[in-house]
Amino acid sequence: MIFRQLFEPDTCTYTYLLGCEFSQKAILIDSVVTEVDRYTKLLNELDLNLIYTLETHVHADHITAAGHLRDALGSKSIVHRDAGAMCADLLVTDGVELQLGEIEIKVLHTPGHTSGCTSFLIADRLFTGDSLLINGCGRTDFQQGDSATLYQTITEKLFTLPPDTLVYPGHDYNGITVSTIAQEKALNARLSSNKTQAEFISIMDKLDLVYPKYIDKALPANQACGQPEQPITAVRQG
Repeated sequence: MIFRQLFEPDTCTYTYLLGCEFSQKAILIDSVVTEVDRYTKLLNELDLNLIYTLETHVHADHITAAGHLRDALGSKSIVHRDAGAMCADLLVTDGVELQLGEIEIKVLHTPGHTSGCTSFLIADRLFTGDSLLINGCGRTDFQQGDSATLYQTITEKLFTLPPDTLVYPGHDYNGITVSTIAQEKALNARLSSNKTQAEFISIMDKLDLVYPKYIDKALPANQACGQPEQPITAVRQG
């Protein structure tokens, strides 16, 4: 499997490129619109055909490149049906499995940061978006966020995966690129030491985070796959 972890420094966003070496088919997870030229160049260099762009949720901090890549390369955008992005080509639900050549992608609904958050499990790699970060997790104070739901998502779904599962988050602000389920269970500041749901909710309530820099532009744009002027269509799956 071809794998690249890409970083957009303005919003500290990780984008992931995965490709099947046999079929030359590829996906991008959590693309950023300002990086379209970079993605296109990399796909050409690796001789890959972009089939899907996957979103872990409707982002508040950056605008997705999904719509632009769909127009330019014919790729199909994928989001969870509860994400609020009816522009997507495929609206998936928990447990849906996608096949990309020899790559199997399992959809895990992981709400709490937003109601439509999704993680993608590919072999021993878990792409968590903002649901689970390295030594943290996504905020829960807007976009249908709910601390109790996020606690249940992480402890009852993500933390039950094999301990050596690699965790690749949607962001990191300290230059850390990867973690594991075992490491997050042991060391995550908000969730380790068998913290109770009540303790987790108290931690989240006291974060006092600043308003996202690009939220006023990013949310409406991402609800239209990064192209708010485009017509909205969707095909449901699952």
